[in-house]
Amino acid sequence: MIKAAGVDEVTDADFAAEVLGSERPVLVEFTADWCGPCRQLAPVLSSIAAEEGERLRIVQLDVDRNPGTALTYNVLSMPTLMVFRGGEPVKSMVGARPKRRLLEELADVL
Repeated sequence: MIKAAGVDEVTDADFAAEVLGSERPVLVEFTADWCGPCRQLAPVLSSIAAEEGERLRIVQLDVDRNPGTALTYNVLSMPTLMVFRGGEPVKSMVGARPKRRLLEELADVL
């Protein structure tokens, strides 16, 4: 998996506790080693995690090693970015994007 600095990894086993049970909104990047756009997105997620860590938690889930969660949320393309608040998905975006655009798209959930 393309690891973004400052971004935790979650698995099928701990997804409910780490994401669904979180007090603050969580942005989940559904990713895979073979995903080129995921490589482009890694520094963007690292930067946002450093800047918005108080308001938003960012985690990554490797879909090849954790297919159950990806199936549960009908994730078919990588990267898929999904925001969870209060245990429910509230926003979903597919594909890499620049930091400014991603922050604009996240403004309504922060």
